[in-house]
Amino acid sequence: MPATKLATHRVEKPWGRMRLYPGFADPAPDGEPVGEVWFQQPGDTTPDLLIKYLFTSEKLSVQVHPNDEQAQARGLPRGKDECWLILDAEPDSTIAVGTVRPMSADELRAAALDGSIEDLLYWKPVKAGDFLYSASNTVHAIGAGITLIEVQQNSETTYRLYDYGRPRELHLDDGVTVSDPVPYAPYPSPGEVAPGRTILVEGPKFVLERWTGGARDVNLPDGETGWLVPVRGSGRVSGVEWQAGECVSVTGGEALEASDDADLLFAYPGQTRLPG
Repeated sequence: MPATKLATHRVEKPWGRMRLYPGFADPAPDGEPVGEVWFQQPGDTTPDLLIKYLFTSEKLSVQVHPNDEQAQARGLPRGKDECWLILDAEPDSTIAVGTVRPMSADELRAAALDGSIEDLLYWKPVKAGDFLYSASNTVHAIGAGITLIEVQQNSETTYRLYDYGRPRELHLDDGVTVSDPVPYAPYPSPGEVAPGRTILVEGPKFVLERWTGGARDVNLPDGETGWLVPVRGSGRVSGVEWQAGECVSVTGGEALEASDDADLLFAYPGQTRLPG
């Protein structure tokens, strides 16, 4: 099928929210806070990428993900590089990425055990429109008061190093083993390559483009899938209508109709941007 509007899966989280974001229904008053909305392919497929929205009212755990080699050594299909586009943030919102100085494995473990890890992370202030790439092995934590879109390798392997006293399992042995506790180096985004076309990520695990305004062609190689994530606006691709807050998977070459105010993310596996 050339284009498919993906189903949504709402995930309740202790750090989630009762008031979400325009386009998403709030939880019932007697329900649990929702922290994530996943976009899922039909059937029993496991595509390379996963698209999510996150809604935070508290800090997420301090965590780390393995890279491909480390994950595959454990019998898992892939590691987890991920990136975040901030849609909304409270004035004091932050995301922790990397550490304030290089740390040894023993230092990292001790800091996770006594809680001082919070003060050893680099808490970067964020606002709407900011973009961050978090490679596998990066120690990180998403802060409170943030709505974001996450594009990631399709893996849920997460090792918690610290969770602010919440009664959830930690994974110190695995987490310390795969951590690279060093200061964060921003991803070198290629930037705008044509009017209305910005490359946010170009490899090594996926490409993420941002498109603004009007119609364009989507030209994926045969057999490849891309994910269209509307941030703003509405339109149609291969007969499938879309609007902000949804996600459409696309295969092959398709004509994309988009409103003049459209702001779209388009993600696909690989290391090289599409031609054009």
